[in-house]
Amino acid sequence: MFESSLSRRLLLASAAALMAAPLCAEPAYPSKPIRLVIGYAPGGSVDMVGRVISDILTKHLNATVVVENQAGAAGVVAAQRVVSSKPDGYTLLAGSSNELAGTKAVNTAQKYDPSKDVTPIGLAALAPNMWVAGAHVPVKNIDEFVALVKKNPGKYSYGSPGIGSTPHFSGELIKKSAGLFITHIPYRGSATMTTDLGGGNVDFAIISPLAAAPFLQNGRMKALGVTTASRLPTFKDVPALGEHPALKGYALNGWFALVGPKDLPPEILAKLQGALRAGLGDPAIRQRLEASGAIPAKGDENLAQVIRTDMDKYQDLAKFANISE
Repeated sequence: MFESSLSRRLLLASAAALMAAPLCAEPAYPSKPIRLVIGYAPGGSVDMVGRVISDILTKHLNATVVVENQAGAAGVVAAQRVVSSKPDGYTLLAGSSNELAGTKAVNTAQKYDPSKDVTPIGLAALAPNMWVAGAHVPVKNIDEFVALVKKNPGKYSYGSPGIGSTPHFSGELIKKSAGLFITHIPYRGSATMTTDLGGGNVDFAIISPLAAAPFLQNGRMKALGVTTASRLPTFKDVPALGEHPALKGYALNGWFALVGPKDLPPEILAKLQGALRAGLGDPAIRQRLEASGAIPAKGDENLAQVIRTDMDKYQDLAKFANISE
């Protein structure tokens, strides 16, 4: 009887050990390189912020992070790749408000829905933009801009880096808020747009403050207002567009964020969020983001809510402007 009892105990212990074995054998995350996909070419603002995120994950997860630039369709190609990947935390997207909110409103071929098909990890930074005039346009401030365009509906044009981009929607919101008629000229990026603005081929543009700075200094552009709700510390003399009565309440920022495919396991999501928060609390990291023209996130923003809110804004503006691809 003693031997029978002992045998039963040994069998139970063996069974318990077998059940626990797979859990013990599961390596702690991350146990292999993380692919951080960026949907734009190297050197741009999304790429710069993406590489800051890469350094954060490397340090705070003690991980090997491989950055992969996969440009195409304003970030949609890269986002689709991540959305379709296995939700194990080893394929992530360092993305922007373009492919994570804006493009769905204008690109009928986009298969994924950012509000449903990604796991929001965290906001990394805001991307302010600036409404600028070419040197040839006879305006110096928002008052003069609004008065000039209202007096000459359809005569003036503005450029953006492309249809469905955050700068494009920012321009359409200016038109909608102030009741203005300005022709939109889409470009494939900011370089040609900047050249055309300096050459007088386009009258106004939405551009990042960092890209605008040298042209403001040499007089080829004039800063009329920023798209943020309040003035930027680095451009204190440039008003927020929303300060003008015709644009009261105006605010539309681009942003950069880290996301993964839908259904990331909670324990992996928690690790990634903790790493991002820790990184954003580092003064050196915040300085790097500011140097790239971004406003570092606080680390406690609700990214899922940001995505949903901006998707609604962009959908409304797409209907207003009657834009689609």
